[in-house]
Amino acid sequence: NRRKKKDDNTLEIPSIPNPFPELCCSPFASVLSASLLPKATSSKKQVIKVYSEDDTSRGLEVPSDITARDVCQLLILKNHYIDDHSWTLFEQLTHTGLGRAIEDHELVMEIQSNWLMEEENKLYFRKNYAKYEFFKNPLSFFPDHMISFPSETNAAVNHSGILQMFLSSSTYPEIHGYLHAKEQGKKSWKKLYFLLRRSGLYFSTKGTSKEPRHLQFFCEFSNSDMYMSLTGKKISGAPTNYGFCFKPNKSGGTRDLKQLCADDEQSRTCWMTAIRLLKYGMQLYQNYMQPYQGRSGCSPLNITPMRSISENSLVAMDFSGHRSRIIENPTEALSVAVEEGLAWRRRGCLRLNSHGSPIAMSNMGMSIHRSQSWFHHKISREEAQRLILQHGLVDGVFLVRDSQSNPKTFVLSLSHGLKIKHFQIVPLEDDGKLFYTLDDGHTRFTDLIQLVEFYQLNKGVLPCKLKHYCAQIAL
Repeated sequence: NRRKKKDDNTLEIPSIPNPFPELCCSPFASVLSASLLPKATSSKKQVIKVYSEDDTSRGLEVPSDITARDVCQLLILKNHYIDDHSWTLFEQLTHTGLGRAIEDHELVMEIQSNWLMEEENKLYFRKNYAKYEFFKNPLSFFPDHMISFPSETNAAVNHSGILQMFLSSSTYPEIHGYLHAKEQGKKSWKKLYFLLRRSGLYFSTKGTSKEPRHLQFFCEFSNSDMYMSLTGKKISGAPTNYGFCFKPNKSGGTRDLKQLCADDEQSRTCWMTAIRLLKYGMQLYQNYMQPYQGRSGCSPLNITPMRSISENSLVAMDFSGHRSRIIENPTEALSVAVEEGLAWRRRGCLRLNSHGSPIAMSNMGMSIHRSQSWFHHKISREEAQRLILQHGLVDGVFLVRDSQSNPKTFVLSLSHGLKIKHFQIVPLEDDGKLFYTLDDGHTRFTDLIQLVEFYQLNKGVLPCKLKHYCAQIAL
């Protein structure tokens, strides 16, 4: 009776409607129901770790279907970088010494799912100026001696004609030339004549014969990815340092790699560019034309470079008179630049001297370059070449470093014509003042910053202007 009376009292309390009925569901029921919905798996988030050149890393919580371009856009916004469409996500396989630039449309989680647990593979965030350079200047990527066009095509093909043939589904140029191939299961390499066609990569069993009975299939690209050798001859024992290979998507063993090696950088660049176009086709062109069109709807947010250093956008000006004028005489432009640079340094010295630091001011010209992104302190010639290669062998990619042979001099490492060239910057002392020069004293600069700024505007003794600097960014 007492229990019944208690229940009656409870029933007399008016019922209050629950404003959050979904919170009353069983937690087990919600998990099970979510697992049955296909949309729930697409919105699932995972954590990835991305490294920079100085080995700093950053963890990102991203959707499972995020693309490489969206990851780059996320890092650009988080680190407040300027987006010039050259930021790229790189995949580096540490165990095999291989690496590749991940295409903008590729899914990052699919790439990581192919990694083995024991492998210490990494994702790098860096610049790659050569990513879509072949769309701007295809003739430099495809030399005449390596490319053949269909018989119905005219012998003379212009820039746009080459790209149209590569992106067309009916016609495709043939790439041919010698490559060193590593025999399967052996350590030896054999030089063979290869041909790249729409159906795949072939090599000739009889010299340079292109007859079907002499062609043997080597590789197709739908189920494999192309990597560049980062270690040269060390791991694979390749005859040259210009190696690349094909790795199956679902295999991580070195015995499944199909390794090739070119005789020079121009040949390797031609082969790898043609294979990229063959595998992805119009998708590459869409990535190039619409870099922000991705899954997560990232937008450029009106981010544009604060200053354009294109060849035709900067000119020398004279503002000393009542009306400004363009200085067309290069000798006059150089003298004005040197005079303005000296005046700027003198103003800086006077300003800092007011704080009572004369010793620091006497050494300012010698150390002011160390804060610049293009300067790399005490790196070797091989490390400089590796950095430039990672940023892309585009004309004008450069860095400045200390000279290892002479501690008082510096070296300008510059990419031009798919080659890396090194120019010595020599210090000169004249009338108690220190200058720097690249041309035996004909053109002198008070410090390295003035030197770099001048050659960004003028080619001078260099094969091309300085356009893109190699920087070790931090995340």
